[in-house]
Amino acid sequence: MRQHQHTQRRGFTRGQTLLATGIASLFLAGCGGSDDSDTPAQSLRVSTVSSMPEYVSGGDALVEIAPPAGATGTPVVTLDGRDVSTAFKATSTGTYLGKVEGMAVGEHTLAARMGEATGSLTLTNYPVTGPMISGPHESPYVCATATFAGIPVGSTGLGNPLDANCSVPTRVTYVYRSTAAGRPVVAWAPPTTGIPTATPVYPADMEFLVMDGTNKRVPYLVRVETGTINRSIYQSIILHDPLTEPAPSPTTRPANWNGKLMYPLGGGCQGGWYMQGNNVSLSINDTWFKRGYAAVTSTLNTFGTNCNDLLSSETVAMTKERFTEAYGKPTYTIGTGGSGGAYQSYQTSDNYPGLFDGIIVNSVFPDVTTATIFKIFDSRLLNNYFNTGGRPFTVDQRKAISGYLQVGQIANMSGSAARLDPVVSFPAGFPNELKYNPTTNPTGTRATVYDHTVNVYGKDARGFAQRPIDNVGVQYGLKAMLAGAITVDDFLDLNARIGGLDPDMKPQAARTSGDLGAIRRAYQSGRILNGGGGLATTAIIDRRDYFDDAVNGDIHQKIHSYSVRERLTKANGNFDNHVIVGPGNILDDTLGLMDTWLSGMLADTTAAAKRDKLIKARPAALVDACWIGTTKVIEPSTAAGAGQCNTAYPAGTTPRLVAGGPLADDIVKCQLKPVNLADYAPITFTDAQAAALRATFATGVCDWSKPGVEQQALKSTWASFGPSKKNLVFDITNPTATP
Repeated sequence: MRQHQHTQRRGFTRGQTLLATGIASLFLAGCGGSDDSDTPAQSLRVSTVSSMPEYVSGGDALVEIAPPAGATGTPVVTLDGRDVSTAFKATSTGTYLGKVEGMAVGEHTLAARMGEATGSLTLTNYPVTGPMISGPHESPYVCATATFAGIPVGSTGLGNPLDANCSVPTRVTYVYRSTAAGRPVVAWAPPTTGIPTATPVYPADMEFLVMDGTNKRVPYLVRVETGTINRSIYQSIILHDPLTEPAPSPTTRPANWNGKLMYPLGGGCQGGWYMQGNNVSLSINDTWFKRGYAAVTSTLNTFGTNCNDLLSSETVAMTKERFTEAYGKPTYTIGTGGSGGAYQSYQTSDNYPGLFDGIIVNSVFPDVTTATIFKIFDSRLLNNYFNTGGRPFTVDQRKAISGYLQVGQIANMSGSAARLDPVVSFPAGFPNELKYNPTTNPTGTRATVYDHTVNVYGKDARGFAQRPIDNVGVQYGLKAMLAGAITVDDFLDLNARIGGLDPDMKPQAARTSGDLGAIRRAYQSGRILNGGGGLATTAIIDRRDYFDDAVNGDIHQKIHSYSVRERLTKANGNFDNHVIVGPGNILDDTLGLMDTWLSGMLADTTAAAKRDKLIKARPAALVDACWIGTTKVIEPSTAAGAGQCNTAYPAGTTPRLVAGGPLADDIVKCQLKPVNLADYAPITFTDAQAAALRATFATGVCDWSKPGVEQQALKSTWASFGPSKKNLVFDITNPTATP
């Protein structure tokens, strides 16, 4: 086993601080940039390839130097005056590529000269342990290197961490797919001398892989790199034969890599905090490897470990940076995952453009903050009401009030609200003495999605995370009453007694009023998916599955795909870069179609806008469809209405949509309007009923025709919560100084 002391070489202590924050750089494609936008034509273009120059991590960066036409000689390159020219090699495209190393935390100047042409670039480096943009590290934090159970890394495993940031040395190992029963993945140590060789000797039980679309038969040998970045454990996998190929690098890429990258993202949420995680959502995937894809991900890209899309996106940026430094810039990157993996795919794409070029998702939600939490919060309220002496509603009436197709969904979603309860949803093995208890340990660690994302939401006077959740003015069961499914008295009793939930998730008579600062920052930073950031130029395939008919309920409801689509339409005028395939037994080759889509867009060298190129490049065969048995039914995918697909796979809604909320499901706190009896036509109220309605909604009812309170567009993409000051939205360490 070969080991690289990548973490030790890059390692910096938490006591080191950012030296400077001013950056003069141009954002290029989300994963690179240069300072030469206003320089003369004869200047060298100096740009980062592995990351944006503002967000370098671990002390090194892959840099490209492009000379002007007619330039001769080789570039002389310095980093803060130190000559680093030997790091650069000529490429087949006429540029020079090199990994610049040895940067301390802070700001650095990279300068290049080639004859009379010059160029420079400002780089800002952060520790490999992070953070860059996600705010102060969470504490407590449980390391998992000793129990890591990802792709095999040899007999010694990862061992105990080297420091409080859960670091381990970076190591490279090899695995192969065996021909034995079950096709296991087997760790293998190649010889360390005499390679590459003309007469390689492979393990006797090693499988050979036939690459798709060719007769090429290659050893099913996979190079696995494992290390720690941003306090997560990452792994990258790529086909590489160390017996016949040189060691991979950005200028000596593995022969069977197609240059494209998959980034799988794991699901979950409940209990996903305060830990490093001991597994990754990565496997030796035949579909990917037969086509030549590489893949990379980390433990903090699994929501069951880390239910914080901001921290996940930061980890994607740093992990992809490491992959690019090792192998070169991918042609494109596809984010993929279901449930919590879908959250991450959407929010990383929209909020941090350039990290993913396309996404393939399933079990979709727009984000954690709205669709999921609205549903589980309201379901907890309804479940409490129905089970504590409320009116004797029938099963059909309860379904009408909730919007769900199955009454079991109410209790199911109420249980899922445990992620909002500070005493319930701790990860396994979390020390009891650290757990919050309102009586015995009121300053302890709280197990909620809000407290896990406290760097965004801020703290209230008690030190608890503020909450972007609100039900003031929400008329539960409104559409059910208007449709005649429940009576006026049913509606009045429900709304008079449903109440709210306090920060400890205890029922309270008053409705829950959201914290305005938390709501504002959720919109500004994309914790509430907007759709008009990077998603505007991202290819999106939603592999729609179907769980609305689950008798005991399932959180993954069909309606959320249409909430995403509605947000894309609001932000961009249409949803032409969003395709829903399914439900049913999906027979389309969605990965192949995504490849055709992205390749076509990249081949378009016209001056058209990127979104226009993306829409134009969408394959004609990639259209909305569902499968009924083995029959593909091509028709527009809609939330409701006629059609074979909606007949076979009807969608439920949610309690908030039944209350009149918009399909986009993106209003946290509604604006209020006075009660107007004319709004309830043809329903009529007696004088007593009208008085009761006005008493329940003394401050008014939701006016869903208006934007929500504090609802606004993204403040910027690549938003920061510290330590980076670029695009800073909020600094929890100095909240009064936040711009």
